[in-house]
Amino acid sequence: MIDRQWSLERRFDYQGQSVAYDVFGEGSPLVLVHGTPFSSYVWRTIARELAHRHTVYLYDLLGYGQSEKREGQDVSLGVQNGLFAALLRHWGLATPDVLAHDFGGATVLRAHLIDGCDYRRLLLFDAVAVRPWGSPFVQHVRQHEQAFAGVPYYLQRAILRAYIRGAISREMTDAELEPYLAPWLGEVGQPAFYRQIAQMDLRHTDEVEPRYGEIRCPVSILWGTEDDWIPLAQGRQLASMIPGCDFREIAGAGHLMQEDAPEAVVSAALTVFQ
Repeated sequence: MIDRQWSLERRFDYQGQSVAYDVFGEGSPLVLVHGTPFSSYVWRTIARELAHRHTVYLYDLLGYGQSEKREGQDVSLGVQNGLFAALLRHWGLATPDVLAHDFGGATVLRAHLIDGCDYRRLLLFDAVAVRPWGSPFVQHVRQHEQAFAGVPYYLQRAILRAYIRGAISREMTDAELEPYLAPWLGEVGQPAFYRQIAQMDLRHTDEVEPRYGEIRCPVSILWGTEDDWIPLAQGRQLASMIPGCDFREIAGAGHLMQEDAPEAVVSAALTVFQ
């Protein structure tokens, strides 16, 4: 079912920029961190299930979803970990459980290893964490950001549909895809989409990749067997770099497991975050 009413009701000021977030549910704290080119919308079903046992905290990364987007903005992985650390302080969370996907994985790993954020337990899936990452489309856009930022509206919609469909193994209708497209359309959203791609840089994961053996909390990893964006082999590699890591393959799931196998994410979270 399409949730057209997904809206984050609270705002946090981060260095003069507005970040959208929300908190709901009751129980031990659990923070959800989305990836790119997505938003907190990916958690709409999962968050509501987990809120029966946890106080769920979620937000839109800087420059994504309902958070502020503006010209000249730094929305790279080099900024997102600082924002995450600031949000944990704002929420008063010393050692929450954390569930993260894609760029969210890199964000929370950087916050842990660079900013000193501590977690009780960490569950990652299909995470950006080890090189190489970034599709041929990403590499091309990085070289031609301005040209893409000015493509006509109809072409932008077509690009977004094709790009996001590549992350999902199941068939999705245009109507189901619409909430994924909406933040990246229009005079503000379209340049923001290409801005975040242009700022993708492997140096931000290179900075922490050699330190994964230093992770201070139990880590579990899920990976979709049909992930065409970050292959299963990279998930296995990441797991091998983290002492005591529990690794599980999710059959049939693509990169966006929230759409392909949300029940697997919920089940794993309820097991890991007991």
